[in-house]
Formats: sequence, structure tokens, C-alpha cells
Amino acid sequence: MSVVGFDVGFQNCYIAVARSGGIETIANEYSDRCTPACVSLASKNRTIGNAAKSQIITNFRNTLHGFKRFHGRCYDDAMVQSERPRLPYSLHRLANGSAGVKVCYLEEEKVFTIEQVTAMLLTKLKETSESALKKPVVDCVISVPSFFTDAERRSVMDASQIAGLNCLRLINDTTAVSLAYGIYKQDLPGPDARPRNVVFVDIGHSAFQVAIVAFNKGKLKVLATAFDPYLGGRDFDAALVEWFCGDFASRYRLAVRENPRALLRLHQECEKLKKLMSANASELPLNIECFINDIDVSGKMNRTQFEELCAPFLSRVELPLKAALEQSKLSRDDIYAVEVVGGATRIPAIKERIARFFGKDISTTLNADEAVARGCALQCAILSPAFKVREFSITDVVPFPITLRWKSTTDDGFGECEVFSKNHAAPFSKIITFHKREPFDLEAFYNLPQELPYPDVRIGRFVVQGVPPQPEGVCARVKVRVCVSVHGIFSVCNAALMDPHVPDTTEPHTLQDEEPSRMQLEQENSEVPPEEGAAPGTKEGVSGEQVAGGNKAIPKGRSIELPIEMSSSRLLDRQTVNNFIEYEGKMIVQDKLEKERNDAKNAVEEYVYELRDKLSGVYERFISEEESRRVGVLLEDTECWLYEEGEDQPKQVYLDKLLELKRFGEPIEERQREWEERPRAFDELGRKIQVFLKAVEAYKQKDERYEHLSAEEMIGVERRVGEAMGWMNSKMNAQSKLSITQDPAIKAADIICKIQELEEACGSVMTRPKPQQEELAEGSWPTSGAHNGPQQPGGGAKAAGPHSSCPVGEMEVE
Repeated sequence: MSVVGFDVGFQNCYIAVARSGGIETIANEYSDRCTPACVSLASKNRTIGNAAKSQIITNFRNTLHGFKRFHGRCYDDAMVQSERPRLPYSLHRLANGSAGVKVCYLEEEKVFTIEQVTAMLLTKLKETSESALKKPVVDCVISVPSFFTDAERRSVMDASQIAGLNCLRLINDTTAVSLAYGIYKQDLPGPDARPRNVVFVDIGHSAFQVAIVAFNKGKLKVLATAFDPYLGGRDFDAALVEWFCGDFASRYRLAVRENPRALLRLHQECEKLKKLMSANASELPLNIECFINDIDVSGKMNRTQFEELCAPFLSRVELPLKAALEQSKLSRDDIYAVEVVGGATRIPAIKERIARFFGKDISTTLNADEAVARGCALQCAILSPAFKVREFSITDVVPFPITLRWKSTTDDGFGECEVFSKNHAAPFSKIITFHKREPFDLEAFYNLPQELPYPDVRIGRFVVQGVPPQPEGVCARVKVRVCVSVHGIFSVCNAALMDPHVPDTTEPHTLQDEEPSRMQLEQENSEVPPEEGAAPGTKEGVSGEQVAGGNKAIPKGRSIELPIEMSSSRLLDRQTVNNFIEYEGKMIVQDKLEKERNDAKNAVEEYVYELRDKLSGVYERFISEEESRRVGVLLEDTECWLYEEGEDQPKQVYLDKLLELKRFGEPIEERQREWEERPRAFDELGRKIQVFLKAVEAYKQKDERYEHLSAEEMIGVERRVGEAMGWMNSKMNAQSKLSITQDPAIKAADIICKIQELEEACGSVMTRPKPQQEELAEGSWPTSGAHNGPQQPGGGAKAAGPHSSCPVGEMEVE
């Protein structure tokens, strides 16, 4: 069973796997531990990861990147519209109002949903994992930002299904980092002791997240989270780009923003410059050759000037830190350590502000790039029955408060109740009792829109069906279980119509309306015991626990299960997901066919260059001038064909072309190979002949080693050796009459066959061992007078000496 964690970032992705030695971050086919979050679509296939990143400049309109922010978003979303000017590719409004992308694929204009694009990226990560593990990968854990809402999380889950993955859990980035930090700590306080509070700051390419986590031995509990979803490393890149655009406009009269390809190149160079300035305070150059209209440009920047440009972004660093600290109700003195991860935390000005806010040095004990992926792999190991790890429970939080609303006959026509408050423990489930006369709707929404980084507060509408009509003045009692799952997704899990004859023993808070219809909050913490079995053979071993299982059924006395239907304008229905899965499979097949075609084409090109090089090298002695000229013309024609009409041909055409070339090249290769191997084969045959000739001569001289062989056998051996010697001499004479540029008269393989024939015919005779002499039976004695020992009783002589009365075979010792 595979145990894999995927950190699907805005810019890069990381893959971690659990193996017997611990958690390992695996490399892709480029030996790179990070895979760019890029998908490039072309006329024949699609490329993903490193290969796609190399096409950002050349195929910028069909190379997709930065699409993580569009999960679950409408096309008219303000954030989507603000991103459009930054994107070299086109966004498109889908039929359900969601944002999609429009590209040219297989010579046709195609529109893909964000779920499909993310599924393409996950397919690549899955293939990389399978290549490293040498087995299929299905189960996984995927990271998401802690501020992702219900719609965004459901979108990522759909993407994992399209990619053929079974996502065991969507885990928050900061929670994954916390797990990677705490699971190896041996000095954590005991369960009854005061917990160790650690702050985790994650600033990636596009977002800023903070979590304050309390650690005790064997468990972690997230106390608070805060975030700035619009502050990340790319904002610092954008500040540099903006400055250099103005600089180049004034010095070179170049309108960089009107040229998408040039703008992308400038972004790449500014990102490199930013990384260099993090390690070097001196002034650094920026040089780009043939930038626009073959004009070379250059510029300079130092760290001080960079920090002045980015002052508006740096001023926002402390806001999430302050918010998280206030929510946790802790003081700065209660903080044990501040751990930072994410690429943007390498910027000295950011590290300085974080350290100054908490009044202590920041810690970098975790790998800033790979910590999230490692935490995902650990969580997958905890959930996997194939691994045994040390027990470790994880309690996350609900980032935004969730409220349920239902129709009633009160003054405003609706009743509502907050079922999950901000930073409520998760996963978690609650049971609510409704008193209704007919089927009813429940609408879930986030009740603090000002804190929500998402324009739509609605989560979904849940219709509880099957409530039978009730007599006047009587209401049916319906118990509904709502939960926030391990994925951070809210749902109405199930509903049950309770038997009216079974009394309601709960005494919860009651909301009464005029129907009368009331809601009762019956159970605030529905916990389930930790699951047995978990995770990998890591260094220390880990294990985890799920609290408040969201799918636990409602306890029933006498009750009837009621159907629940969920509706949301942006959810993908089952049929659509199945269609996307089928189309993803077709694209995988197309990619495979195109790879095979390219491999066949590359094989022809490789053979042309290899043969041409050897014709003027190791093959030069083995080919005549006329033949060399003819083969050279053929290679020249093939090379021209490859770059003209042979540029785009079916796979079979390349296979036929390679076969044609080999008809000319293989005889030359064979001459060179035979010229090296044939003398060695002849020497081996000569040694075998000499060995058998010496054996025949030794037999004639009555050598005792061969006295057990018959004369007829030795005559046969001598005859076969003579035939082999004559055959060898004739072949050597025939070969000597040929030039080195001609095909050989005898091949090394034929000589080896002759050696094997001689060995089978003569070796089986000469190496046959002497027959063993018949051994004496136990207790018998030879009658030869040469034997001086005692004979059996009654045989006459006895051994002389003082103990001559002893029986034969025994001895007395005084």
C-alpha cells in the first residue's frame, strides 16, 4: 500500500513518501525534488512539471500556472478578475459561472475546468511517485491552505478523483508542518503538563499563513490560525518587475508590459535577483539579452532599495501574527519557539519583523520547502493500516464560523444557529433536533463575511426529505447530524425521523418558533476512539487519532433514515466527474503515444549522429571509400528529411527509417566487432585443441589419469581434434585473404559454436572420472597375507600382548 503526501503549491509541488527508513522527499525524472506547478498543452500532447515550465516563454498562451487560486471560484469573482491581467493565458466563464481556462490542445480550442487542470498536475505527481516506489499509488494526503473555504476544498477533492487518487485527507499547510515538527520530538511535556506552544509561520509564493499549536506528548492541538491570502513571494517579485519596467521605459524606451513574452522573462529574472539579494547585501546586476527587438538590457538593485520598494508588503507581515496571538489568548512569554517555512521567509526583512514581533530568535529546524510534504506523508502513514507508527493525535480548527439557517414562522421567517464557532476543534460532529411537519431545508453559510477571503458566504443547501405530514398541532422529531470532516468540509451527514413514542431525554438549548418548530443542540462533542494501526517506520515511529468522527451514524432507538440532498451551483455532479475521469484517461493515452512517437524520432536522429561520428572514428578502417561516401550521403539525406518533411511523421515511419539506416550501418559495425572478437575466439579454440592433443599424447604414454578410457574413445577424440584443427586452419586462411573492409568469412559466434561442439564431444570423454574401487563391507577382513592386524574370532591368529584375551574391536585401558 502506498503512503504518499503531496504538497501542491502555487508555484512548486513536493512529493514525500513513507518508507521503512522514514519519510523521504522523492525526485522527479530531472533529479529535481520540486516539480513546477505548470501544465503546457500543445498540438500533439501535454507536458507537465519541469518540461512545461521550459515552455512558459515559447508557448505562453497555452502554458498554465498560478491556477491554484481559482479553485471553486466564479469567473466574476473580484480576485479572479484582479488576476486576469497577470496571466498570459485566457480565462473563460463556464456554464455554471465558474472560472475555466481556454487553450489550444490537439489543434482545437479547448476549455478546461480548474479541477481538470489540477488533476493533470496530480497525475504527473502520481506518475513520479509510482516511478520511485515501483508500485501503484492510489491513497494520498494533499495539502491545502488553511484559509480554503468549503467550495475550494470540494474542488480540490474533485481534482484528486479525476486524477485517480483516493485522498485520505485534505490537510492544512500549517497543520502538516506542525505534524512534521512535533512527531519526532522526544522532550514534549506529558499529557497532564502545561503544553509547549509553538508558532508556525508559512509564507509561500502566494499566501501568508500563521498557526499557533500546543504540543503535548503524543498529540498536537491547533489553538488559532490567521492568514493573509494575498501576501506572498510573488508580490515582492511584482515590486521588482514594476520598478524595472519603469527603468527600462525611461532608459531604453521599451514598453515591457505590452509584450507578454518579455514580461514573463523579466518576472523570471526578478525572482532570481530577489533570491540573490536574500543572501547578499551588495548591489547586484540584472542582465537580459535580446529582451525586446534584440535589445540587451541591464539594471542594478541592492537590498536596501529592494526593502524600500516592498515597504507596503513588509508592513502587512505583523497583522496575521497579531491576530493569531490574540485568538490563542496567549502572551508572547507563553511562546516556546517560532518556526518559519516557505520560500519567502528567506527574505531578511521578513525574518527580522517576525523575530521582533515575538521578541525571540526564529527557528529554522524544518526544511523550509519540504516540511509540508513531509507532514502530508506522515498523516497518510497515520491513516494507513500498512504502517505502524508512534501514537500521535491531531486536532485542527474550523477557520471560519459556520451557521445553519432554516425556514420558520417567526417574524423574519427564518431561524438560525451558529453550529461551529471560529477556531472550533475539527474534525467534529454535532446532532441537532428539529421539530417539523414536512420536509425542510437547511442552508449553511459563513457568518463573518468580513473575515472570509471569498465573496460568497454560502456553503450549500441541504434538503431533508421524507418527513411525513403530521396532524394539526403535532411535529415530527428529526435528528440531524452536521459535521466538519477531516478534509475541513462541512456537510449534513445524515438525518433520522425519531419514533414519537420514544421520549426525548435531551435537555439542550431550545429555539422555539410558532409552528412550533424548534432546534435543539443535543451533542457538542461526538468523539470516536482512535483508529487502530497507523503509519510508517519512521525514526521514532508515529501514530495519530481522529477526533469527533464526522460520519458516525445517529444513534437510533426506533428511527427512520431520511434522504438528504445537497445542492450548490459550483459543485460538480457525479456524471461530470466521470466524464472528466474518462477524458483524463484519453489524454494520458495520447501523451503515451506521442512519447513513443518522439522516442522513435529521437532514435533515428541519434543513430544518424552516432554513425556519422563513428565513420570518422572507430569504423574508419572497416569501410571502403566508396561505401563511406554512399553511407555519408544517406545520413545527410536522412538528417535533412528529419528537419523538413520528417519533422512530424507517424511512429511507424521513423521505425522504418531506422531499419533502413541499420541495413547500411550494422555490416560496418559487425566488421569492427568481429575484428576485435574473432582473434580472441580463435585463440580460445586453439587452446582447447592443444589441451585435448596433450591428453591424447598422455594416454598413448600410459598416463594413469586416462588408463580407464578405452582405445576406441581416444581414437574418436583424436579424430575430432584433428577435424577441429583443420577447420580452424581453413577458416583462418580464408579470413586472411579478405581485406578489413570486407565482410568476414567467419564470425566469432561460429568459432564459439565450434568450441562448444569440441567441448561436448571430447571434454565429456577426457574429463570422465575413474570408477571408484569397491569399498570393503563393514566388519569384513581381507585374506591377503599382507594384512598384519588381528583376524576375526576363529580365524587363527590373535594380537600379541598382555590383553590378548580382549575381543576383536575392543580395547582395555588400565
